[in-house]
Amino acid sequence: MYPEFADTTALITGGGTGIGRAAALALAAGGCTVTVSGRTEQTLVETVEQIEAAGGKARYAVADVSDEEAIQRAVRIAIGDSGRLDFGVNSAGISGGDNLKPFAEYSTEMFDRMIAVDLRGTFLAMKHELRQMATQGFGAIANIASGTSLVGVPGFAGYVAAKHGVAGLTKVAALDYGAQHIRVNAIAAGLVETPVDRRGPVTRDPGRPDRRAPAGADRPAGGNRRRGALPVSSRSTFVTGVTMPVDGGYVAR
Repeated sequence: MYPEFADTTALITGGGTGIGRAAALALAAGGCTVTVSGRTEQTLVETVEQIEAAGGKARYAVADVSDEEAIQRAVRIAIGDSGRLDFGVNSAGISGGDNLKPFAEYSTEMFDRMIAVDLRGTFLAMKHELRQMATQGFGAIANIASGTSLVGVPGFAGYVAAKHGVAGLTKVAALDYGAQHIRVNAIAAGLVETPVDRRGPVTRDPGRPDRRAPAGADRPAGGNRRRGALPVSSRSTFVTGVTMPVDGGYVAR
């Protein structure tokens, strides 16, 4: 499907479910050896089994993205015997569920958790992916951000802050490493039917703030369904430092 991925390697954080799993399956279908990481071993095993059943190559590393040593270990596993890391897809994250609160009532503990996982976790994954890519002189990273990287969502201060931060980290890394043939971009994903988005307050019914609106109700294109986010390929050599909305028109309102 993507012949440019043949004989490459990738690390996908959050690869046990959702967008991370979809990206892992797509990369592996193109010949990439994929390492999926996450906190739950069972879901990682399931992703690996699906890839291997389709004839692909995969392995897994149990890792909490907020733990730097665990992320370093995951990167080493992804490099393996190849001595290279071609792609990083940083998809691990949490949404905070339906516990929306006005800014002044937002839990400090929840805010800290959002920053630890969604922002610090992305930073740590990028840090150690970039170290390897800088050594080898090439690579591409896709950070799975959110429409909330570009717009605000009432009652969701921690998630919005973390995802805006991911967009900022993407720009900085692209500038720092562009001369070393490393591209870094972010996907501002809209409503995607993953375990996180099924829990998260992505869409609210304006008439009933306590309820989720029908999926896609605030998207001109009627919402989007499950789709994998892939690192920019060799067909996108001039694309770096951008946060690209893939959201059915959500941020274009």
